[in-house]
Amino acid sequence: MEIIELLSLLERGEDSSRQFKKNINSREALASEMVAFSNGGGGKIFIGVDDDGSISGLTGDDVRRLNQMISNVASQWIQPAINPSTENIMTDSGLVVVVDISSGINKPYQDKDGIFWVKNGADKRKATSREEIQRLFQASSLVHADELPVAGVTTADLDLEYFGDFFQRRFGRTLDAQTLPLPKILENMNLLKDDSLNVAATLLFSKSPQFRLPIFIVKAGAFDANDLAATGYNDSRDITGKLSDVFRQTVSFIVSNLRHIQGEQGINSVGIPEIPPEAIEELVANALIHRDYFLSAPVQVFVFRNRVEIRSPGHLPNNLTVANIKSGNSNARNPLLASFANHVLPYRGYGSGILRALSCYPDIDFFDDREKNWFVVTLKRSEK
Repeated sequence: MEIIELLSLLERGEDSSRQFKKNINSREALASEMVAFSNGGGGKIFIGVDDDGSISGLTGDDVRRLNQMISNVASQWIQPAINPSTENIMTDSGLVVVVDISSGINKPYQDKDGIFWVKNGADKRKATSREEIQRLFQASSLVHADELPVAGVTTADLDLEYFGDFFQRRFGRTLDAQTLPLPKILENMNLLKDDSLNVAATLLFSKSPQFRLPIFIVKAGAFDANDLAATGYNDSRDITGKLSDVFRQTVSFIVSNLRHIQGEQGINSVGIPEIPPEAIEELVANALIHRDYFLSAPVQVFVFRNRVEIRSPGHLPNNLTVANIKSGNSNARNPLLASFANHVLPYRGYGSGILRALSCYPDIDFFDDREKNWFVVTLKRSEK
């Protein structure tokens, strides 16, 4: 790193990817910082720098001690071990040690006391909630939210007729013709464990998913304005039911609140929606299947005067970026749900949904909000 680049980074101040330390003498403190960066998006620790970004400098003895400490902490005080890189930079104000920590590929990381640290803006904090720790495991595909059992939901809650129709479409055989009992069939399909249906099974096939999973709904609103500060709304709805029902009702809500263009159609025609329903279907299906079910939040759908917004809980998983998904890349956050979805929704699971949506309606923006933990899709509308 050149000095001019170092000074430029220091001028920007601390944030979730940069931490300034005048000096470090505690292995525990260093381990917690390194764990937090490894569990997040990675970052750099600048040692020999005051909180305000001014360089205080280090002695040669400091640098030798710190490099030994960094190596020791990375290999023995963090589980699993990490491999940070270090760089010693001489400036007019003294030596600065830059510790570069990559986003870990073996999340979650913890210190030697078993504490999971995560970034919280420019600071760090302990991950204490069960959901938050589960999301750390999710990042390394060690656990998936759609596979977790839902307490109190059993085979008695299954919509048997609906599940039977699905079973015949999926396997080409009727459920009644099976010799195995229903619980064993569900276990073999990874939908039941210890007599409880999991999240995927509950959302897809139970009679009333929201009885036990009340937050996994779609909250929809239509406004004659361009933001949520509007004093009134044209339409508002909490959309519930099986995933297939939620999908159909959500698409219907959006389409019914769009303008319909007459064009060259006859006077008795209902008109063509200003945004093709095919694009809306692809994006709603993606929001329902790929949202983060570790987050206790609904999908939000807003029809504003100048745009439609679909806000899905959870930023893009792992190392996916907006550029990636616009090129057809995908990463299944909920693989069990995704494996069954193409039999209940217009979903193919090839990573091509975004491409299809863009092909029939190019005016779509995507925003991966990692700070607020949302993935936001915006379909632009003409305000005419």
